[in-house]
Amino acid sequence: MPQTETASTDPASLTGVWADVVGQESAVAQFRRAASPEGSLAQAWLVTGPPGSGRSTAARAFAATLQCATGEGCGTCTACRTVLAGTHPDVTVVATDKLSISKDEVRSLVLTAQRSPATGRHRVVIIEDADRMSAGTFNVLLKSIEEPPPLTVWMLCAPSAEDLAPTIRSRCRVVTLTVPRPDVVAELLVRRDGVDADTAERSARAAQGHIGLALRYATQEGALASRETAARTLLSLRSTGAAVLAAQSLVDQATAEAAAHADEVSAAERERFLHSAGIDDGPVPPALRGQLRQLEEDAKRRRTRLVRDVLDRYLLDAHSVLRDVLTLQLGSGSELVNPGVLDALEQAAQEGNARVTLRLLDAVGTARARIAGNVPPLLALEALLSQVAVSSR
Repeated sequence: MPQTETASTDPASLTGVWADVVGQESAVAQFRRAASPEGSLAQAWLVTGPPGSGRSTAARAFAATLQCATGEGCGTCTACRTVLAGTHPDVTVVATDKLSISKDEVRSLVLTAQRSPATGRHRVVIIEDADRMSAGTFNVLLKSIEEPPPLTVWMLCAPSAEDLAPTIRSRCRVVTLTVPRPDVVAELLVRRDGVDADTAERSARAAQGHIGLALRYATQEGALASRETAARTLLSLRSTGAAVLAAQSLVDQATAEAAAHADEVSAAERERFLHSAGIDDGPVPPALRGQLRQLEEDAKRRRTRLVRDVLDRYLLDAHSVLRDVLTLQLGSGSELVNPGVLDALEQAAQEGNARVTLRLLDAVGTARARIAGNVPPLLALEALLSQVAVSSR
């Protein structure tokens, strides 16, 4: 069975490599205890938590602590700095924005895990988004997780333990992260990124504890304003025709955003591939065209995944808007996530009722599940927004 632990530590003591692992004092205490001479260091870890909770940040901080010259994750020694910079020779990190992590990628990691550390105390392999591995890929990984070399530490990151095969999660020590409080995220934005306190607070509330989104809202010009515009559009839907047009607009925006990012990544990968093959200019030899086609296929899968991710972000925002409407209808006094559109929220609360709003919140969850289950995003969004429009009449 997975091993779990509970502990606490003073947030003020989170310094060095742990300074950015905010709102996760219990998890940090577990990692620190395991890395200490008195602790029991498991060789396979599963770090779980909702998107934005800082799974990858925590995994990297733990890896740095295992390599740290002081053994505490000081953040200033060469080992700590190189781990956090992604350049330590004994720490391998796999992150993907494609639909899945392939068997070949995992086979390569297994070979890496078999090697002794070159300079550090341990060889650490971190797999971000481990939930994107298929059942067959889990089988490739299983043997290495069961019987790793004595100095190898595996760290898998996923939203929940249930996202991994039982055979994998049963062999890991599980550490569960929680959604950090908005005030803690705001403090991080002020301290680490130099964001002014008011913007940090608004961004943290809008992001609902998602650290990456909070940073985007705080630093990307127009991001918060665009979010509020989308919220007003959602609340103003009054006809099926408007809902269909809004759904198409959202899919178009998501596709454009995903294409821009995917094309940038694809161009960089192609350039690196051609440079490593010694082809800075001129035609690609026939022997290398297959590999180049594979890069193009990866780019298509990356774009598909990014479209889904962008739309899921919109659906999470829509959920927060409807949750605010319900809060006003029930008079619960809970803090609103979207105070910037208070007038529209109050109008929607007055015109509707809590029972209908609850149904719409369920509909948002259904739309997310449909998109995750490969239903065409446009159809899923049209169904949701049409339901919102009809309920507003």
